[in-house]
Amino acid sequence: MPMLFDAMIPAFIVIFTIVIMECIATAVHKYIMHGWGWGWHKSHHEQHDHVFEKNDLFALAFSALAIVLFIIGMYNWVIWWIAIGVTAYGAIYFLMHDVLVHRRWGPVYLPRKGYLKRIYQAHRLHHVKNTRTGCVSFGFIYAKPIDKLLKNLRIERKGHRSTRRR
Repeated sequence: MPMLFDAMIPAFIVIFTIVIMECIATAVHKYIMHGWGWGWHKSHHEQHDHVFEKNDLFALAFSALAIVLFIIGMYNWVIWWIAIGVTAYGAIYFLMHDVLVHRRWGPVYLPRKGYLKRIYQAHRLHHVKNTRTGCVSFGFIYAKPIDKLLKNLRIERKGHRSTRRR
């Protein structure tokens, strides 16, 4: 039994890190990428025909964080497993965001139901606006129900129209 418990601790650390990374990535997306980091992120909201965009620099920054954690983790096993969690989150993000939603790499797949459809639709709703303000759904592996996101978009549009009239 102790061996099973010992094996569960790293798994818990990795899963917990993925959850925390989703919270951090959501906040970074909303407050940094759509804030002072818009100079890089704007490229992601514009049409283009090249493989890379300036926004990919954010992925390099998160990769650098994972590398630093792996280096520190050589001396601390808990940090090592956190680094694994950060890297796992990066892989999940890549598959969900770059492969599934934006179809930048890999096979084209349009989800028709369930969780993947919700993630796909939520991120497409995020891109309804090509500006830094007024967007919805800033998460990458969690999304609010689509009806709530649509309601938030409608509220944002009404609020934006009323401020323009003044």
